[in-house]
Amino acid sequence: MKVLIIGGTGTISSYVVEKSLEKGMDITIMNRGNHNQFVPEGVEFIIGDINNENETRDLLKDKYFDSVIQFVAFTIKQVERDVRLFKGKTDQYIFISSASAYHKPIEDYPITEETTLFNPYWDYSQNKIDCEEYLNSVEDLNITIVRPSHTYDNKMIMAVMTRRNYEYAHIQRLKDGKPIIIPGDGTSVWTITHASDFANSFVYLIGNSKAYNDVFHITGDKLYTWEQLTNIMAKSLGVEPQIIHIPSDYIIKHMPEMEGPLLGDKSWSAIFDNSKIKSISEEYTSVVGYEDVISDVLQYYNVHGELQKVSKEYETMYDKVIKLYQEK
Repeated sequence: MKVLIIGGTGTISSYVVEKSLEKGMDITIMNRGNHNQFVPEGVEFIIGDINNENETRDLLKDKYFDSVIQFVAFTIKQVERDVRLFKGKTDQYIFISSASAYHKPIEDYPITEETTLFNPYWDYSQNKIDCEEYLNSVEDLNITIVRPSHTYDNKMIMAVMTRRNYEYAHIQRLKDGKPIIIPGDGTSVWTITHASDFANSFVYLIGNSKAYNDVFHITGDKLYTWEQLTNIMAKSLGVEPQIIHIPSDYIIKHMPEMEGPLLGDKSWSAIFDNSKIKSISEEYTSVVGYEDVISDVLQYYNVHGELQKVSKEYETMYDKVIKLYQEK
């Protein structure tokens, strides 16, 4: 089976590449070539920018794939471009959406693939919803939509209050004995999925006619509170976490940038019914927990000093929220 993966070196896609090779698939990845030194042997490369439609059309002009998997499309314009590029060149187009697209606030548990899509709090999620709605209207191309939920690897810091690209600040706060904000009362539960567990199920959708024109979320069955995840990291660091609970609305009042990540995602309990993907996958697993990888996460950041970045602006706001809340 010939498979084209757009991306191929990210948190999820790198594990999908490895598992697909294990299953004997003929894998080609297309990306800009910045991280291909980490790709396993046996993969073919197309070096190019998918956002350059004309260049991509030339690169693919003599190629046909049983399945095309798109890991790096986030807007409706990007999936419209993909339909122009891949209609007639593949039997199946797999779009990676997001479980954050499900209705916020959560209306019912467990979340199934039939749960309404609605997220007015986060542009990222709304854009994914728009992409799905467009793809559902496409004719003459078999579409499979996949919704991951907080899928991680052995390098990811698991924290509810961070700024993108400055996640290391969570570790630094723990080391420095500074308070760690947990939104709400700390009892909401969150589903996290290791990328290896995700890949074990995902590969059974590739080229599978039972998955054509259908949607699946792929999540683990492991549930944690954000307090538990913080305690796992603190224990590995050998420190006692100083946790403070603050309502999400109060946080957002003083840190508006957190509206999407909190009200649009992490403030709500995330509990999923995985029966649909289990009916397709012969290897569904949910075996890796955050406690199993935390030492690798910390070692990764210890080795890569360039990633030990802290946003002074964000940390100032973070500390201000704590001070204001404590003075109420």
